[in-house]
Amino acid sequence: MTVSNIERQNVLNNRFALDKIQEHLDISGLLFDGEYRFTKKMVADFYEVDVSTIDRYLFTNGDELKHNGYFLCKGKSLKEFKLQFAHLINEASKTTQLGLFNFRAFLNIGMLLTESEKAKELRSLILDLVIATIHEKTGGGTKYINRRDINYIPAAITEENYRKNLTAAINQCVDGHHTYKYAQITDFIYKAVFKENAKEYREILSLDTKDNVRHTLYAEVLLVISSFENGVGAAIQKRYKEKRGVKLTVDEVELIVNELAEHPMQKPYLNDARTKMASRDFSFRDAYHGNIAEYLKAVTPEEFERFIGDQSVDFDNILSENKDVLKRLKQAEDDE
Repeated sequence: MTVSNIERQNVLNNRFALDKIQEHLDISGLLFDGEYRFTKKMVADFYEVDVSTIDRYLFTNGDELKHNGYFLCKGKSLKEFKLQFAHLINEASKTTQLGLFNFRAFLNIGMLLTESEKAKELRSLILDLVIATIHEKTGGGTKYINRRDINYIPAAITEENYRKNLTAAINQCVDGHHTYKYAQITDFIYKAVFKENAKEYREILSLDTKDNVRHTLYAEVLLVISSFENGVGAAIQKRYKEKRGVKLTVDEVELIVNELAEHPMQKPYLNDARTKMASRDFSFRDAYHGNIAEYLKAVTPEEFERFIGDQSVDFDNILSENKDVLKRLKQAEDDE
């Protein structure tokens, strides 16, 4: 946490974890402008370091700390702050600006401080509470946290429909073992989208053999896979016609997938899917995708709302409440 901005920001963007941490910390701030504020002296006293140490971190990590709530109070705002708290703070009356931390910035500097034993203890507490909060919000596990996104169900349905187009094209136009060729081509697509085959992905997420890989993928990744499957299926059929009904080899299909992966139109979608997958799995599942590590970013506050906040959905309850409707749809599809 002391060396990774992404690790720090993943905590600071998670308001649910911040609430838990604030409950556990024995620290009193100064309520000003609707937020608890802390002076540099208060921060230094809590972490048992000199104010000069806090100043040094403000110099070296100023942009990050400002992003997370540190600011210079001045002018009318400073005048109001002094009127409220002059008797509690040891600041000269002629001070024209005063550095103040909100709770996020207070935690932020605790994540950075290497000289403080108190900060080290805080970092350990933070990690425990972040994990506990995510597990509490997801009902004890994160394997299927992707399903808590309201966009997951329509994306999964879309992917399933395009998957049928691809499997039909493989069945009709591709030579090879009647079972293995589907798995081989699926792996080509996985490699193109997130640079891992199914086996590698299973190992990173510690999935059982019975777990369906696609059931763990985020909506954005599923939509990119849909695009690939549809494009690959169409390209297979086109090539099959060009060969006048001679079936393609699996190696020829791999070339098609790789060409599609390099198409300029695909690049923005691939980059977005890789970023979502690398970043969310790292934050929510503690899973590290080494092959797409360059796409790793902090999870945004909005994403925390989507997956563990008020915007998230209970996928299992939705299925349970609509099982009769789904059963009828499945029966109608089988009858066609």
